[in-house]
Amino acid sequence: MEDDLVARIAGHPQYQELRAKRTRFGWTLTALMLIAYYGFVLLVAFNKPFLAQRLGEGVMTLGIPIGFGVIVFTIAITAYYVRRANAEFDTLSDAVAKAVLK
Repeated sequence: MEDDLVARIAGHPQYQELRAKRTRFGWTLTALMLIAYYGFVLLVAFNKPFLAQRLGEGVMTLGIPIGFGVIVFTIAITAYYVRRANAEFDTLSDAVAKAVLK
């Protein structure tokens, strides 16, 4: 019984659509995060003078807002994933469950 249910879900066209969209979206966000994070790390490793530039007369350097930006970017893409998962992926998942469990 359970193997039959798994086969019906795996063969359902909406499940295949859900899986493809979710996988593509996950890899896209992963690539963006890796670029942001490792870009910052590479700046720290190879271009310290750029990050050490002072902003104004105070003690703040350019590296601080860029590092903060990486953190904010992480929060933003997480929120974007959650919003899209709740709106699009959950809708597709519910449609698959209703279609398969009839």
